[in-house]
Amino acid sequence: MHLIALLTDFGLEDGFVGTVKGVIKSINSRADIVDISHNITPFDIMEGALVLRASYSYFPEGTVFVAVVDPGVGTERRPVAVKTSRYYFVAPDNGILSPVLKKEKPEKIIHLTEERFFLQRINETFHGRDIFAPVAAHLSRGVPIEEMGREISSLVELDIPVPQKEGGYLVGQIIKFDRFGNGITNIEEIPPFEEIVIKNYRIDRICRNFLEGDSDRPNIIRGSFGFYEVFVPRASAKEKFGLKLGDLIKIKLKG
Repeated sequence: MHLIALLTDFGLEDGFVGTVKGVIKSINSRADIVDISHNITPFDIMEGALVLRASYSYFPEGTVFVAVVDPGVGTERRPVAVKTSRYYFVAPDNGILSPVLKKEKPEKIIHLTEERFFLQRINETFHGRDIFAPVAAHLSRGVPIEEMGREISSLVELDIPVPQKEGGYLVGQIIKFDRFGNGITNIEEIPPFEEIVIKNYRIDRICRNFLEGDSDRPNIIRGSFGFYEVFVPRASAKEKFGLKLGDLIKIKLKG
């Protein structure tokens, strides 16, 4: 395995991403490196977790994913590596892997403690460079994950809101906005329904594409994140309807 996929909130202005890639190539010159995104909103673990969840399954088996959205860098939060039946994940233990590991059953979870697989550090502010990148590079060269630290049994769970049934309604909420202003909800499945209520708007259908919706009201579509999304054709639903994180989506169920 030689493919390493990177997901960070580093941006592209400061050279952080290039440095991470340089570390990887120094350890495994044959590694192929793919950028999932480096424009995750700074410190937004939830956003990073959702983007990783939406992306990882389209990569070939054996890919090593490095997911670094790490506001707790240098604190007691653990650096970890996870092996599933198909992939490897390297990340801080802060919940960023929670959604993925609900779909990919972990076979081994390792608290990364073997410093021979790290870079020498002069500070604790850039674990993406000093810990996660070199560990990923060594994994891509075939170093067994068991050699990299101590096996543990669980990881920090991210608190992702779950839709609730309330008085004949399924109630979800917006948990992320994409760059088009679409509101990603936490609703994965919509059972037979009578209507969907967003703010004071009522919706009676689920759209099949982004041009099928009405331009004067919010619309619902099953999006590429695997959740239902609130959108408006060729515009930002967030701006047009003043949507915010946590806004409720109420689905009146049939029967």
